[in-house]
Amino acid sequence: MSSRSRVAPIMIQNKTLLFIHQNFPGQFLHLCRALGEKNRLFFLTKPTRNRLPGVRLVEYSLHRAPNPEIHNYLRTTEDAILHGQAVARLLLQMQKENVRPDIIIGHSGWGETQFVKDIFPDVPLLSYIEFYYSAVGADVGFDPEYPSQPELKFQLRCRNQVILSCLEATDYGLSPTRWQHSRIPQIFQPKVKVIHDGVDTDQLVPSDAPSVTLDGRTYDKSAPVVTYVARNIEPYRGSHIFFRAVNRILEKVPEARVVIVGGDSVSYGQRLPEGETYKARFLKENPLDESRVHFVGRVEYDDFKKLLQVSDAHVYLTYPFVLSWSMLESMSTECLLIGSRTAPVEEVVRHGENGLLVDFFDPKELAETVVEALRQPEKYREMRREARRTIVRDYDLKRVCLPAQLNLIGRMLG
Repeated sequence: MSSRSRVAPIMIQNKTLLFIHQNFPGQFLHLCRALGEKNRLFFLTKPTRNRLPGVRLVEYSLHRAPNPEIHNYLRTTEDAILHGQAVARLLLQMQKENVRPDIIIGHSGWGETQFVKDIFPDVPLLSYIEFYYSAVGADVGFDPEYPSQPELKFQLRCRNQVILSCLEATDYGLSPTRWQHSRIPQIFQPKVKVIHDGVDTDQLVPSDAPSVTLDGRTYDKSAPVVTYVARNIEPYRGSHIFFRAVNRILEKVPEARVVIVGGDSVSYGQRLPEGETYKARFLKENPLDESRVHFVGRVEYDDFKKLLQVSDAHVYLTYPFVLSWSMLESMSTECLLIGSRTAPVEEVVRHGENGLLVDFFDPKELAETVVEALRQPEKYREMRREARRTIVRDYDLKRVCLPAQLNLIGRMLG
């Protein structure tokens, strides 16, 4: 089933559902909200302050850290085994207490689901398959500025062993995009369904008079605003390329302001020595006028939505990797999206129709595209509207994605 199909959701009630994700609620937020009222929900996760009505958290911790002396290829494998072992111990305890779920839904990425079928072999398992790693055709080797170590290909093959084990054991899988689905070994693709997590297009809407205040500064339509959003400022999301474009943009449109949302940690790729950040490295290479370029860190979701409404040009760059929610959310608010011409983005954005695509590695082309967008906003009005129509049609949470997820779960329960 694809997220492009509009269907009526199956009613699921009086069931016991068990979710597994180390970062509660992760990709299962909307499912938990939809199922929590009329079912019994357990959620296995690491200690967290997050809470949701109708969801009983069962927290776990690893009983030890991975052995630092283990073979380099096996570090992520041992870490995954430790996660799977911690979850398995909780499942065994639940089994002793006569808790038998009707279905188990879990994220496969950290090894948490790998022993589920050994404990509950007759319980349907739905696994979220976010990314299958490869040394060719995706993120690894994409950026010549950040080459991978020669032995990374061996580490990735070992890392995939846990995902392969999950793919073999699971009854069905979920993949959020067609491109991510295409990375899965072909033999397993038929039982992994492409259904996106969904975008709440009822909340993420354009505004006639947008305004947001961040760090004491108010942004509205009185001056052009360029936005860039990433969980962390790092190469995987093209931060280095964007930093190189900023001064070119401000030189041509001096009244513009650039708002950069993102933390200083590393989500993906190479770690830096203790105390160093990619942001500091990029600023050393390209000093920016921080009276016009504003780093706001991570922001509350309500402020994030308002910032997208204010934006005159939203830049989204990414390696061929997991597609960010923020790109789709920006399109839902009728942002003019300027994205990288990389496979995950090209699945959604049609250049010149619902957004603009630029070469990931070309800061000059990026800057020129942003400048034209700021100088001729009327030229792109219909493109913005088509961006929202794309998200409403293909990725709407309540009318497309969530019903598709619930119907898949309903069939598995049936």
